[in-house]
Amino acid sequence: MTKPPHRNAAQGTCAITGQRVSKDELIPAALVRPSLLERMQADHPEIGANSLISRAALAEYRGRFVEELLHSERGEITDLERDVVESLRRHETIGRDVEAELDDDRTFGQRVSDRIAEFGGSWTFIIAFFAFLVVWMAINVAVGLSQAFDPYPFILLNLVLSCLAAIQAPIIIMSQKRQEVRDRLRSQNDYRVNLKAELEIRHLHEKIDHLLTKQWERLAEIQQIQVELLQELSAKRR
Repeated sequence: MTKPPHRNAAQGTCAITGQRVSKDELIPAALVRPSLLERMQADHPEIGANSLISRAALAEYRGRFVEELLHSERGEITDLERDVVESLRRHETIGRDVEAELDDDRTFGQRVSDRIAEFGGSWTFIIAFFAFLVVWMAINVAVGLSQAFDPYPFILLNLVLSCLAAIQAPIIIMSQKRQEVRDRLRSQNDYRVNLKAELEIRHLHEKIDHLLTKQWERLAEIQQIQVELLQELSAKRR
């Protein structure tokens, strides 16, 4: 009868948390970029090149390292930058559709003001309003002064235009304020995405440089072993 495999056979211990996790979640400390490894060793001096670190602990220290880096470069960390750091820790995407969120949160009055502002700034409104003015004046001129409901100089028309301008102006201002909010949220979202991309690219560059250095060291060791073997073979032949 065969014995069942041990549960902890595919597990290892994280050098930072001391917890046993799956080996798939563990990364050798030798593969961690030097700057981040130095930050870990400052809190845990016992960590060596052969130590194993869990991905969760690595993500936590990576967030701390990025936060300290931003603080040293910029003096203070804003709420937007903290959101970026948290997204790095959780490995989450930070981009979002600002337009859709604003459209979903609009009230009925805001929807109406946006529609009116959009229609009032179109050629359809200009042509239709110009046609309305021409028809208004043509009817009052054609029927004569005695039967016209708004004879020349069209005082009632001027009153209508003044009321329209008085109502249209605040509606357009309301729509412009919403556009300012939309532009501000869009710029904040772009800043988050660009900052995270910058930090990710910097991390990748350092990691690639570190891996290349490790590979060159291994190649140098292999070449040294080969040279020693060749020297031993030549010594034996003599």
